[in-house]
Amino acid sequence: MANLLIAHGGGPTAVINASLYGAITEAKKYPEIDKIYGAIGGSSGILDENFINLKEVPEDEIEKLLKTPASALGTSRFPLYEKEYERMLQVFEKYDIKWVLFNGGNGSMDTCGKIFEVAKDKGIGVIGIPKTIDNDIFITDHAPGFGSAARFIAQTVREIGEDVKSLPIHVSVVEAMGRNAGWITAASALARQKEGDAPHLIYLPERPFNEKEFLEDVKKLHEKHGGVVVAVSEGLKDEQGNPVAAPIFKTERATYFGDVGTHLATLVIKELRIKARSEKPGIAGRASIMNQSPVDVQEAVEAGRAALKAVLEGKTGMMVGVKRISNNPYKCEIILIPIKEVMMGEKIMPDEFINSKGNDVTQEFIEWVRPLIGDELTVFTDFNLGLRKEKI
Repeated sequence: MANLLIAHGGGPTAVINASLYGAITEAKKYPEIDKIYGAIGGSSGILDENFINLKEVPEDEIEKLLKTPASALGTSRFPLYEKEYERMLQVFEKYDIKWVLFNGGNGSMDTCGKIFEVAKDKGIGVIGIPKTIDNDIFITDHAPGFGSAARFIAQTVREIGEDVKSLPIHVSVVEAMGRNAGWITAASALARQKEGDAPHLIYLPERPFNEKEFLEDVKKLHEKHGGVVVAVSEGLKDEQGNPVAAPIFKTERATYFGDVGTHLATLVIKELRIKARSEKPGIAGRASIMNQSPVDVQEAVEAGRAALKAVLEGKTGMMVGVKRISNNPYKCEIILIPIKEVMMGEKIMPDEFINSKGNDVTQEFIEWVRPLIGDELTVFTDFNLGLRKEKI
């Protein structure tokens, strides 16, 4: 018998705990696993030897993981260097840890890969479980966490669209998370039920942002609809590659952007003399259990289970991934991807998912993303008693 360790890394999602649930419940089936350690606080928890034995947690509490927002174990973005990885190896040996599951995004898969390198000669298996709202992990079709974030932004934009439609006097700029990849912002297109519905414009970081063209587009749409909803990514850059909103702060690993939504709303007010405001859901979109996608939950659970099975079968240095079989009917299969192929890679929106003007998405993207949010959104926009143009 030996012990299993599960750790979380980076920003949480609405389904990171569902993957934890999958790994725990699967691990309990195998008598060769003695303790199921959870690292409290991610990488920092490993280094500080701050563990909880998840086998001792009551079953009814484990069930709650499926509906628990954020990370039940806690997580971190603690910077790791060679000495920290050597220290982790010492901790693994001290606690007789033979199997390690690391759940996270790009940075965490880099961590996972480096843990694999220091542990591979010691008979310690290491498997990565993908997690990201940004959907920017290489090779996998999508990652657990994105479907729920996509559902949240679509639901939010649909509701904002109804507000603006009922009082069509201003421009609403909705800023979504995603520094270099526009997947979440693009998913706002699912808010639409018919032509003319919000969002009226979508701007992604994969395309240079042109303020003149933006203002022209907004002006035309405002003249047509009265109210305009624009979805933008927090990582918008101009033709020179500079952030549209100047960065507030930079670190070794990250850039903290200014409020793009506020910047663009202010631009509309100043240049077009149209009332405008910005909305920035921010981390509400990654913590929203109310907008959890059932498809996302199911796939997150399966990712946790698949990771556990793989590491017990002797596989190591791999990440669980998802391969798309078809859009309609929606069908995917779980695959294993060498961790070296995904470490610190960044998957951006492909050209075929973005329209030629760079201010919207294509039907191909809609067909790809729609299955990931699960059931129909809960706000319907076809009930317009007071907004019908025809008179009775």
